[in-house]
Amino acid sequence: MKKTGYLLLMGGLLLISKGAMAAETEEPEYTLLTQTGDFELRRYDEQLVAQTWVSGDQDAASREGFKVLADYIFGNNTAPTGGSSKISMTAPVTMQPNNKKSETDSQKIAMTAPVSMQQEDGKWRVQFTMPSQYTMQTLPKPNNPNVEIIEVPAQTYGVIKFSWLAGEDKVAEKTKALQTWMQDQNLTPTGEPELARYNPPWTLPFLRRNEVMIAYESK
Repeated sequence: MKKTGYLLLMGGLLLISKGAMAAETEEPEYTLLTQTGDFELRRYDEQLVAQTWVSGDQDAASREGFKVLADYIFGNNTAPTGGSSKISMTAPVTMQPNNKKSETDSQKIAMTAPVSMQQEDGKWRVQFTMPSQYTMQTLPKPNNPNVEIIEVPAQTYGVIKFSWLAGEDKVAEKTKALQTWMQDQNLTPTGEPELARYNPPWTLPFLRRNEVMIAYESK
């Protein structure tokens, strides 16, 4: 895992004090396969994520999903061996749309990422990536039945990087650009676009770090 000084949040981050987010953040390790300007191809290792489903538009779902998962990582959980500990947060926070149908001691886990949001049947699936030190056996179990832990396999992604605000129109523009670029590379998408955000809401727009990511079939 790489270290970065960026602090991650979505709109709901204002629920947490700035002091609690002053630590370094951990990002999922990946291998850079190729880079062309703002476009990259990356290979990510497998990850553990906590996820929940929420309703609303993109912004409302971001806030609600963040609140539910932040509640889990900051102590609403059951530790395997009891006691509590503080764990470094990770980055980025991600959002993913998808139109397919288909009483013990608690442990405090610092805010983590990526968080992915996936839309299905009018709801969004919001995910936090867990710190790399955890396994399925050692990760605290959520007390909230609306939070579940899943294992995400290793994946390859096409990525476009951009700064400033990540509003719906900007994200749509960048998503289209990434899809066109990947098509030119003869890459076959296997997932819906994900929006990755790396900064807290008080970060100046021109300093913000955002990405749109699309999983694709690795040859």
